[in-house]
Amino acid sequence: MDALSSFIKSLDACAWRQSKMAAYLLCLTTDGGIPLFTRTKGDLPQLPFPVVGSLNGVHMFAKNQDVSLLKTMTNDATVVWKVFHDSITLIIVASDDNSSDAHLNRVLNLVFNAMVMLLGIDELTNTRNIELIKREMRCCYSLIDNILEGTDLVGDITQAVDVILCPDVSVLQETLDAFVSALESEFGCLLVMGKVAVATVRWWELTGIETVLLSMLIHTQLPCSSRDLPVYLPYGSPKVPHRLVTFQILEGIEVCVICGPTPTLQDIEYKFLDQYWRPVIDILKSCLRSHPRNLPPAITIDSGILAFILVNTEERKCLTSVFPSGVMTGSESAEGVTPAKRKSALISFYKSIVETLFPPVTELTDEKDDTPVSRDPHTNVPHEAMETYTCTDEYKCYAVRTATHQLFALFSKDVPMYAMGPVTSSTLKLLTKDHLV
Repeated sequence: MDALSSFIKSLDACAWRQSKMAAYLLCLTTDGGIPLFTRTKGDLPQLPFPVVGSLNGVHMFAKNQDVSLLKTMTNDATVVWKVFHDSITLIIVASDDNSSDAHLNRVLNLVFNAMVMLLGIDELTNTRNIELIKREMRCCYSLIDNILEGTDLVGDITQAVDVILCPDVSVLQETLDAFVSALESEFGCLLVMGKVAVATVRWWELTGIETVLLSMLIHTQLPCSSRDLPVYLPYGSPKVPHRLVTFQILEGIEVCVICGPTPTLQDIEYKFLDQYWRPVIDILKSCLRSHPRNLPPAITIDSGILAFILVNTEERKCLTSVFPSGVMTGSESAEGVTPAKRKSALISFYKSIVETLFPPVTELTDEKDDTPVSRDPHTNVPHEAMETYTCTDEYKCYAVRTATHQLFALFSKDVPMYAMGPVTSSTLKLLTKDHLV
């Protein structure tokens, strides 16, 4: 790994050491080690071919010795290897962001499933025509880059789809169910600013990875009035594509349906869209008022909380807000904690807690990930904690969990420590009562 260490040391400190998880992602064929693509997070130069060769070579050497090489570390980087279906090898080289190995493994899982969603599993496991598969993989770049770079969604981090709480959801639920049924489908959802407001029962039966990737896929598309995209469901239908049709009802509001070959996009747009959604147009407009708080006006959050991430680990839903008390959230002491910094701090706190003190979101799939995860001996405790906190000069963080939910809250630095626990617990009860999330 000397070639990698030398290359990392040659990078500009601003590009690597001071970046929030700068990373290289490599995709190669497992048998021949032929590079298929390389993507980066951060303003980084292209990874030299000798470094790519050494990363793959050491992995293949270990495999030939009946050794599974999963991870290694240098002074400046962490490297994780993962092989999928004995055909595709993904390697990620990331700067240290104090998260557990599980988070990098989840990034690789999400990237591979993103490729399955757009290409299908058969295309990925048949790597005989290298140039053809290289060309076909280009359609995955936008989604993969969003997984690496991140968006205003956090589902890729939590493995639970982003949701938004809106008023009059019972009316919207009835309308969505009727609309989806008219399209002879059972899978549909309503997105408000990219987050799920309501969805059908069968949509919630999809795995967390599938719902997260579907939301991210739509989020990466250029704005348009309607779309008709072929998609594979990585767990539900990895070999047979379905149609993902989306329609923009209002700016920022889209209805999405997974359906069969009929009806056509034009028939849906002219025969069904207006019929079902025009009667609830005022309710849809009121949904936009939940943004950017992601909460309806009726819910009031303690003013000491600057941001939060709430995860329903059982139903794989995630509610997050960096404006819990409105766009002007915060006292004078919080002026330096910008919305971007709030999100970054919360995600960093989340990564440091989940898989060390809190259990992760679990997938209800037949496919098990048996990759061992090594933990820092200083954070590896013999039991899972129910509450934890951390303090910095700029803010404080507190986390609490129940059997089904986890809440990660960011507080102003002036909030006393003795108050954080009760406030976080009461906020968790407020947001989970009436099964809101």
